[in-house]
Amino acid sequence: QVQLVESGGGLVQAGGSLRLSCAASGRTFSNYDIDWYRQAPGKEREFVAAIGWSDGRTGFADSVRGRFTISRDNAKNTVYLQMNSLKPEDTAIYYCNVHRRGYPSTSGDWGQGTQVTVSS
Repeated sequence: QVQLVESGGGLVQAGGSLRLSCAASGRTFSNYDIDWYRQAPGKEREFVAAIGWSDGRTGFADSVRGRFTISRDNAKNTVYLQMNSLKPEDTAIYYCNVHRRGYPSTSGDWGQGTQVTVSS
């Protein structure tokens, strides 16, 4: 059974940085992608960033490109989301998701989320 545990959220001032972690367990993840999504109050969950577990290929939402980076440590089965130049509109619960490449995120597994709050 796949388990995803997010950590690293918190309260930060605008312009600050946070690094989120997603620790994955329960299977081998070759041919899987790890995504970060976020959901702000009253809004739908939206894609933030993704990384291929095997090839490290990355993708970002336009709203975070240039400010956020995503990386992985295969030895630790952990994916990181480095968030710089944070804005109040980045405030949300951040979730990681793992799914087989080529399949939608809805087919995969989700973590419990970690709260990020950016004050102005």
